[in-house]
Amino acid sequence: MELWNAFIVSIISVWNDSGYQALTMGNIIMMIVGFLLLYMAIAKEYEPLLLMPIAFGCIMANFPKTGFNDEMNVMMAIGFGIKYEIFPPIIFMGVGAMTDFGPMIASPDTMLLGAAAQFGVFIALAGAMMVGFDIKEAASIGIIGGADGPTSIYLTMKLAPHLLGAIAVAAYSYMSLVPLIQPPCMVLCTSQKDREIKMLPPRQVTKFERVMLPVVSTVFISLLLPAVASLIGMLMLGNLFRESGVTDRLSDTAQNSLINIVTIFLATGTGLTMDADSFLNYKTILIIVLGLIAFIGGTVVGCLFGQLMKIATGGKVNPLIGSAGVSAVPMAARVSQMVVQKYAPGNFLLMNAMGPNVSGVIGTAVAAGTMLAMLS
Repeated sequence: MELWNAFIVSIISVWNDSGYQALTMGNIIMMIVGFLLLYMAIAKEYEPLLLMPIAFGCIMANFPKTGFNDEMNVMMAIGFGIKYEIFPPIIFMGVGAMTDFGPMIASPDTMLLGAAAQFGVFIALAGAMMVGFDIKEAASIGIIGGADGPTSIYLTMKLAPHLLGAIAVAAYSYMSLVPLIQPPCMVLCTSQKDREIKMLPPRQVTKFERVMLPVVSTVFISLLLPAVASLIGMLMLGNLFRESGVTDRLSDTAQNSLINIVTIFLATGTGLTMDADSFLNYKTILIIVLGLIAFIGGTVVGCLFGQLMKIATGGKVNPLIGSAGVSAVPMAARVSQMVVQKYAPGNFLLMNAMGPNVSGVIGTAVAAGTMLAMLS
C-alpha cells in the first residue's frame, strides 16, 4: 500500500510540474497558428526556409514551464542574437553575396522605382498613427511594406521590441505571399498595352563598376545614415566578396552555409517571441492588416511610378517592373516576369525588373535609417 501511495504521489507531482497542467487556451490558439504556418511552409511551399523555423519556434514558445525566458539556455542565446542585432546584419551579408547589382548599375534610373516602392512604408506609418500606435511603433509597422524581414526585425528591436513577434511574422508572411498579393495590384495599375511593352536588355557592366558599387555605397550611405551602417556595410561586404573575384571561398560561405545557419537561428528566435501573452491582442490584428496595406501600397506606388517613367521615356519602360521595387529578392522580379508572361507571352523583363528589385533592398535599409535618425 505504501508503495502504491508513493507511486500516486509521484504521478501527481509529475502532472503538477508538467506543461499540460499549465496550458491555457491562448497557448493552444498560438500552437494552432504555428501548425497553420507549418502547413503554409510544407504544403504550399511559401518561403519554407523562413516560415518553418518561425512556425516551430511559435509552437515551442507556447509550451508552459520551459524556462526559455528565465534560464540561460540555447533558446535564450538565440534571443540574444536578435535582441542585440547580431543576426540581421549577417543575413544581409549573405544577401549581398547572392545579389547581382549589375542590372541596377546598368540602369541607374531604376533606383527611382526602388525608392518609389518605399512609399508603402510611409502609407502604413501614417495609418498606424491614425489607429493609435505611437510614432516608434508606427515606424516599425510601416517597414513591413519593404518586404524585408531582417530590416523589419532590426528596426523593430530598436524602436518597438514588444511588437517584434507580430511584425516579423507579418513581414515574412507577406514576403512569402508575394506571388499571391502582387499580381492583382499589378494588373489593376497597368493596361494590356503596358504589359506588352518590350524593354531592351540591360547593358553589360564592367568589373570595375561592380567592385566600386559596394565600396562607394557603404561610404556614402553609412556617413549619411550611421544607424544602418551595420546593415548596409554587411550587405555590401557580402557583395564585394562576390564581385572581387579573389574571395570565392568567403562568398560561398556567406551565401550558403553561414546564411543558412543564421536564418535558422533568426527565424526560430522570431517564432519564440510569439507567446500567447504578447501575441494574442488587438494590436496584432491591426499590425497584420497595416502590414498588408503597406505591402500593397508599395506595389501600387511602384507601378504608378513606372507609369511616369514610361511617359518620360516615350514608352520604353514597362511599368510592371515598378512592382519589383519592394525588396523581396528575387521573388518580386520573378513575379513581374510571371505577370508579363501571362498577359504578353514572349516578353521577357526579368533582368530589367532586377534593377528596381535590388534597389529596393537598399531603399528599405535607407528608409529604416531615415526613421531611426528622426526617432532615436
